[in-house]
Amino acid sequence: MARVVAAALAEDLALGDPTSEGLFGPEDTCRTTLLQKEPGVVCGLGVVAAVFAVLDPRVVVTATHADGDRIDTVPAEVARIAGPARAVLAGERTALNLLGRLSGIATLAARCVAELEGTGAVLLDTRKTTAGLRELEKYAVRCGGASNHRLNLGEALLVKDNHLRLAGGIAAAVARLYEVHSRLRLEVEAETLADVREALAAGVNRILLDNMPIDRMREAVTLCHRSGNGAVETEASGGITLANLREVGETGVDYISMGALTHSPRALDVSLEVAP
Repeated sequence: MARVVAAALAEDLALGDPTSEGLFGPEDTCRTTLLQKEPGVVCGLGVVAAVFAVLDPRVVVTATHADGDRIDTVPAEVARIAGPARAVLAGERTALNLLGRLSGIATLAARCVAELEGTGAVLLDTRKTTAGLRELEKYAVRCGGASNHRLNLGEALLVKDNHLRLAGGIAAAVARLYEVHSRLRLEVEAETLADVREALAAGVNRILLDNMPIDRMREAVTLCHRSGNGAVETEASGGITLANLREVGETGVDYISMGALTHSPRALDVSLEVAP
């Protein structure tokens, strides 16, 4: 969080804030209210506090909600911010940008989790995140009730289509990886039922069913369940939207990874208003 906040403030204050510095003295103060203006899940209040702490430790941020709270009656106050006017105004846009972005992700994640209710499928994010914001965006996914896939490339083995083309196929790739990285969980991408059978024979931990039509996905899940290898998991990925999410969940897959959670959420509408 400190790294993200420092970079964002450096970008916005590269030449200072001559407007606020010209209008207010070092000791002028203000009281403001941070508002969420549309229904959704709030996320990023700690980041807001970090923004103002960097600018001036005299700024006091008092949260009136917690990250992960669902707010339906709006506009709603989520925090009060008071302190030197220069610092409050200089940090306003950075704080709102981060709060709106993270709240949008949490809100979309919560909506998708609700869509999957009763299917048994666990919703995952992907690595399709904003450069530099991955940890915060994945935190927002959790605040919305979904779960995280790999944080980075080193956390698990995931053999995708380009790996397979270069390595000579599923069997060869899996055999090699088990030789050199035997302690990491191994997942292999499968596009066809033949790929699924080959992955099962290779003894992988999870099979990624990539861009499969619903009927084929259902067959693939059945194959995995009947394989006799109770440890193998299934994950659906590719082309998954809110519109088809439940249908995918009803195929029986264990996991659904959805890049849209972090690559295309709409930011929630938030604002900072001077308190009366």
